[in-house]
Amino acid sequence: MKKIYGNIGGLKSNQIKRLENIYRRKAPPETIATFEMTREISLLSLEIRRQIALLIDRLGKVHFVIIGDQQKIVIPDLSDYRIAPGRLRGLRCIHTHLKNEPLSSDDLTDLALLSLDIMAVVTISEKGQPEKVHVSHILPGASQKPYQILEPIDPHHLDIGCLSLIQSLEGELSRRRLSLKLDQTKERALLISVTSESKSIAEDSLAELKELVRTSGIYVAGTVLQQRKKVDPRFLMGQGKLQEIIILALQKFASVLIFDQELNPSQIRSITDATELKVIDRTQLILDIFAQRAQTREGKLQVELAQLKYLLPRLVTKNTAMSRLTGGIGGRGPGETKLEINRRRVRDRITQLEKSLSTVRKQRRQQRSLRDKKGLPIISIIGYTNAGKSTLLNTLTNSQVLAESKLFATLDPSSRRLRFPRDIEVIITDTVGFIKNLPEDLKVAFRATLEELESADLLLHVIDISNPRFEDQIESVEKILEDLDLKNIPMIRILNKTDLTDKSLVSQLERTFDGIGVSAIDTSSLLPLIEKMAQWSETVAGVMENSTQSNIRG
Repeated sequence: MKKIYGNIGGLKSNQIKRLENIYRRKAPPETIATFEMTREISLLSLEIRRQIALLIDRLGKVHFVIIGDQQKIVIPDLSDYRIAPGRLRGLRCIHTHLKNEPLSSDDLTDLALLSLDIMAVVTISEKGQPEKVHVSHILPGASQKPYQILEPIDPHHLDIGCLSLIQSLEGELSRRRLSLKLDQTKERALLISVTSESKSIAEDSLAELKELVRTSGIYVAGTVLQQRKKVDPRFLMGQGKLQEIIILALQKFASVLIFDQELNPSQIRSITDATELKVIDRTQLILDIFAQRAQTREGKLQVELAQLKYLLPRLVTKNTAMSRLTGGIGGRGPGETKLEINRRRVRDRITQLEKSLSTVRKQRRQQRSLRDKKGLPIISIIGYTNAGKSTLLNTLTNSQVLAESKLFATLDPSSRRLRFPRDIEVIITDTVGFIKNLPEDLKVAFRATLEELESADLLLHVIDISNPRFEDQIESVEKILEDLDLKNIPMIRILNKTDLTDKSLVSQLERTFDGIGVSAIDTSSLLPLIEKMAQWSETVAGVMENSTQSNIRG
């Protein structure tokens, strides 16, 4: 016999047998349920003093018989009953209420969250007979309540054109998707920030998250910002607020929830248990961008290592939501085929990757040693992501390094030679962009790349002064330099994108931040910077030559 779900403890064998027999019943497709079905679950419900629910498909076949308690039922995992965009679940729920109550808020929330075809409640008389059936369905396009409640129905007249109604609702959902001109090739995300920080700081961080999402190729369907005195350790927010957000995501046809805060393993499990939408956080989004951008073997190794270190504590064996978490966005790239293997194999893979990266570091040290022997000064371009570092490198060296108006357009470092007018050569290197609150796993994984900076003789800190948050970005970059113990390397601040900034403000900022104003796309604006770099190079070249001669004499 088929399984009875839920709270079956204490039931008699004949009661379980009667519940199992319900699986044999079938309802006509246009009927919510037959009178016999409603009468059987009403009699049994009164007898065992527990709610009973049936989940019925569109052909009228019973797929689930569920036992709750006096107040509620718990619908089991329905992940095998996948829903396509613009479609409903293909299951309708009909269940009993013991206290003559109509549809509850929990019933209506389940209807919306699970995208059920119909949610119906049977009220029971004192003799255990079905009295009224209260019915609700999804209401496409509703701005407030995403459902509609029908007038109570006599249990003898449950032929309401059920299948026709469901097909009509799905038709309206599809038309609405078409009217919104949704791009079927792009995921739609609802961005969420739950924070105890000030509103301005939270809004700035959320704005940056939008840019990260855009860079990843995802459409932003909407944003939610909630300020709390204390973040909820289980759901980040209140459970009621989470349900509101999930319903909002469904209304906006969002397929993924992206949190601005890093979620710990228990929070991911709690949130993904509450919804079938994919759930990722800021760290996983950045990992996804890195996975898309990595081109070299080294970059791919670093991304895979960071992905696995992030996912290791989040790998679970009995949480079906985990397969949603690790699929597609946030789980693509070099590590994609490794994300659902067991912990032991993940740890083995991490050890293997760390050994490979150790070899890469050794090769880098050898390359740096060869460069040092040639006596060429090294200039490294650093800065916040999307500040214009690659554009500056291209303009200075007349090269074609990838430069896009996207975050983390450069992931793998690029080096070029640059010759100054007085016949002095330097090596100039572009590096991966920095970002506020860079995840620790990424710092560790990309240490081989960042170690390039250790051999730099000069740092060019590129700052996008057209960005309203540029002062915070300066602080973030220089904090990372301090963490990497690189604060002692000489640095020139380059105030980029002067073409997008008021001229009088540029002069003021040059004085305030002791920087040189440039537009990286305009060669003529770089002349003061080139002159300063040339003067510095002459000095360094002289020091290097003296040092070499001293070593020869020694």
